[in-house]
Amino acid sequence: MHHPNPDPPAEPRTADAHQPAAAHDDVVPHATTVLQATGTPQATGTPHPAGAPHPAVRLDRVAKRYRNTHTYAVHDVTLDIAPGEFFSLLGPSGCGKTTLLRMTGGFVDPTEGSVLLDGEDVTGLPPNKRNVNTVFQSYALFDHLSLADNVAFGLKRSGVPRAEIRRRVGDMLDLVQLGELAGRKPTTLSGGQRQRVALARALVNRPQVLLLDEPLAALDLKLRRRMQVELKQIQREVGITFVFVTHDQDEALTMSDRLAVMNEGRIEQCGTPEDVYERPTSSFVASFMGTSNLVPGTYRSGRVVLDQGPALPVGPRAGVPDGSRVSLSIRPEKIWLSGFEPGMAQVSGVVRETVYCGPTTTYLIELAPGVTVSVLEQNTVRSRMEDRWSGGEQVEIGWNPEHCLVLD
Repeated sequence: MHHPNPDPPAEPRTADAHQPAAAHDDVVPHATTVLQATGTPQATGTPHPAGAPHPAVRLDRVAKRYRNTHTYAVHDVTLDIAPGEFFSLLGPSGCGKTTLLRMTGGFVDPTEGSVLLDGEDVTGLPPNKRNVNTVFQSYALFDHLSLADNVAFGLKRSGVPRAEIRRRVGDMLDLVQLGELAGRKPTTLSGGQRQRVALARALVNRPQVLLLDEPLAALDLKLRRRMQVELKQIQREVGITFVFVTHDQDEALTMSDRLAVMNEGRIEQCGTPEDVYERPTSSFVASFMGTSNLVPGTYRSGRVVLDQGPALPVGPRAGVPDGSRVSLSIRPEKIWLSGFEPGMAQVSGVVRETVYCGPTTTYLIELAPGVTVSVLEQNTVRSRMEDRWSGGEQVEIGWNPEHCLVLD
C-alpha cells in the first residue's frame, strides 16, 4: 500500500515580460558550506562529461542570504535537472524551495553560486532574458481578455506573426482541453480551468523550462488530484522540463520523475519518489514523506532495544556499531496484524486507538510506556466492524526486517 511565499505577480510573467531581478545590494556574501545532495549522482555537482547533453537546469552552489539577517533562505545547493524531467522541490513552509525556484527564474539573485540553463550561465540575467516561464499559484490571468487572448499575450508582445499566433494558441487550448471555450473570459471558468489556461499561456511560448510555484494549492482535494494526473500527462506530451514546487508529499510522489526534499535551506535527500519514500536517509525525510513510525532506542546485535520495553528485531546493519543511539523507522502499511510469514519480527502490544478511514483502518498500538506505533490495515482484511481490534486489546504485530530502516 502506498501512503505516503512570495507575493504573486500583478500580471502574467511571460518569457518576454520584463521583471527586474533583486538588486545585488540587497544581499551580503556569506561563508561557503558544502552540501551533499543524496539519492542520485545527477543531484550533485559532478563535472559535466564532454559531449554529453547539458542539464536543463544546473544550480551550482547557489545560496541566498538577505541583508541584515543571519538566516539563510537557501544554503549552498548544487543540483542538476535533466532535459524533459518532471522535478519537484518539496518541503515545509520556509524551507527555501520557492526561493530556489525564483533564483532559477531570475526573480531573485543568488548571494553566491551560479544558475545555468542548458549549459549557459544566466545568473545575472533578468527573467525576460531567460528561456523560462513561470506559473504562479494565483494564475494571474487578465480577466478582461478572452482565453485565447490570455494565451496569446506573450506571443503578441514578441511580435509573432498573427497566423502563427492563431495556430499555436488553438493547438495549446486543445492540448489543455479548452479549445471550445477560447472566446470565454476567465471569470466564467472553474478553478481547474483557470489553472489550465495559465499553463497554456506559459507553454505556448515554448520555454526551455517551466517553473510551477504551487499551482494546484488553491484547488479542492478532488480537483487537485485530477489536475495532478492531467498536468503530468501534458508534461509528457510537450516534453518540456518542469520544476514544480509543492509542500504536498502525495503531489510530489504522484507527479515527479525525481524530487528533492528540502529542510532549512538545504536538500536533505534527492532521488526518485520510490527511493525517497522507501529509503529515506534521515529522520526528517522519513517523517515528512507520508507517515513513518520513528522509535528511538539503542542498536545491539540486529535489534533496536527500547529504553523501557522490548527489543525490536531489525536484522544486521552494516555500518551501525553496537551501542549506538538510533531511530527505527518503519511505515504503518509495512506492519502486519495477522497472517505472519516465516522470518518476520513479532512483538506484543496493546491497542490504544482505532481510527476508521473508509478503505483503511489505523490502529495506534503501544509497545512500551511512551512508545506507540501506527499500523495501517486495509479494510478488506477485517471488513466488518465487529472484527476490528478495539482499545485495550492485546495484539501481536509483525514486520519484515528488510522493511525497517535504522537511522542515526
